[in-house]
Amino acid sequence: MRKILAYPLTCLYFLFFGLTLLVFHPIQWLCFNVFGYKAHKKSVDYLQFCLMRCINLLGSTHKFINPYKLDNSQPVIIVSNHQSMADIPPMMWYFRKHHVKFVSKKELGKGLPSVSYNLRHGGSALIDRKNPRQAIVAIRKFADYIESTKRAAVIFPEGTRSRDGKPKKFQTKGLETLIKYIPSAVIIPVTINNSWKNLRYGKFPMGIGNSLTFEAHKPVKSSDFSSTEELLTHIETTIKSSIKI
Repeated sequence: MRKILAYPLTCLYFLFFGLTLLVFHPIQWLCFNVFGYKAHKKSVDYLQFCLMRCINLLGSTHKFINPYKLDNSQPVIIVSNHQSMADIPPMMWYFRKHHVKFVSKKELGKGLPSVSYNLRHGGSALIDRKNPRQAIVAIRKFADYIESTKRAAVIFPEGTRSRDGKPKKFQTKGLETLIKYIPSAVIIPVTINNSWKNLRYGKFPMGIGNSLTFEAHKPVKSSDFSSTEELLTHIETTIKSSIKI
């Protein structure tokens, strides 16, 4: 019965998801080209809010847990596990005061209304996962941008989404580069749960009635640890210890 109900709800979701991307694409263009960064950033914030409401059409909810206060006078590195594309809007919305930017695969930089435009013009890094040299150069340039602007970088060290919620081994080269070139950053480990259930049946129909949770753990700084290896182990252990399968 649950899967049968998922078919009409998925159709409704795709309708509003597509309309949201199409509507916000020209809004982003206008904001960026006429009014500048601040207006563009505001339009992207509300794009994420609307995309979250699209997920609600599937009977799913979002819960953000963050008992720690952060000011926006210092750069931030947000490190998280990755379960589906539904991870992105809540991360951008709940951390919006930090001006969230992503390390993303270059394929997402074209072809997707609103999404590709923001990745190209909003300050994110697009990397070629088949070209490690290009990826490291792009991440270093991105790190310099985050350090100088005091904004937030989000990176998913698993490299690709977990299809069943079970975490993959972290690939830490990109994260190490961010830590090295954003020395003043506050690092926030985040655990995402249940996002993968949106794709439990595949892309159609989508999973319904899920509670997506985003738990921010205690912020740390690289200076709190004796070595980068110790810091990386702490981040990975902290994130994975709260994943519920």
